[in-house]
Amino acid sequence: MVSIISKLLGIFSKKFNATDSPEVDCKQDKNNVPPTRIGDLGEYKINIQLDQLPKKYRYLSDIMIPNPISITGFSQIDHIIISPYAIFVIETKNYTGTIYGSRDKDKWLINGKFPMVNPFNQNFGHIKAVQSLLSNANVSNIVSMVSFSRRCIFKVDLNLRKIQSNELIVYDTELSDFITRKQNVLRLLFNAPIYTEEKIQQMYDILSRNNITDKEIREQHIKNIKMNRKESESKSNFPASCENCGKMVSDKVRRYCLANKERFKGSIYCFEHQREI
Repeated sequence: MVSIISKLLGIFSKKFNATDSPEVDCKQDKNNVPPTRIGDLGEYKINIQLDQLPKKYRYLSDIMIPNPISITGFSQIDHIIISPYAIFVIETKNYTGTIYGSRDKDKWLINGKFPMVNPFNQNFGHIKAVQSLLSNANVSNIVSMVSFSRRCIFKVDLNLRKIQSNELIVYDTELSDFITRKQNVLRLLFNAPIYTEEKIQQMYDILSRNNITDKEIREQHIKNIKMNRKESESKSNFPASCENCGKMVSDKVRRYCLANKERFKGSIYCFEHQREI
């Protein structure tokens, strides 16, 4: 009898482990997240961070405003936060790997070999666009922040992690904490808030009114960016990123895709997404 019961318990245990284990299912779900969803999940985490900020702060996400010095004529900004002591302009990145860079370098590296544009240079263009609309927004009152996911490891200039700096690189999960700490530093420097609640609302309204929501204009803006990126990649020896998932690819893969114009239509794809073309 004991032997039969032991066998039955063994069969039940194997069945549970194979089909019903929450731990196994959770791990599988995490690994099967499509690459195209990673960016959305990253933005969702940041929105949670922004919702933790005080109510007197105002913020806008995915805002596109005119920028006459931009190649496309616009700047598409991930997040803008208006607080009593500063305006935070935030650029988000969804790369995976070790990030190498310093403020004075035009090119940063992912995993020591894949180049990317210095994100602070990119965000500087966004800041100039914001300033063109907000005449009272002095550059000294604007904080440039670049947010990466926890899938990255920073090997960057340590000054970009110091709260005293107006250019900060952060992980998405610490965004609200860095903003709060920065506010505390600024509060010690000034006797009173730089922007009243009325002024905060006024700047928020200006940015909202100038936010371009027309779907066709936004789609054309993205197409122009991709076109300019492709032209730049085709003229350089730098590796590029996959059109579908954004994964960095080697120069060999880049040249292979560009050489097969009929198949890939001038776009670049990683090995996984080449099979789908």
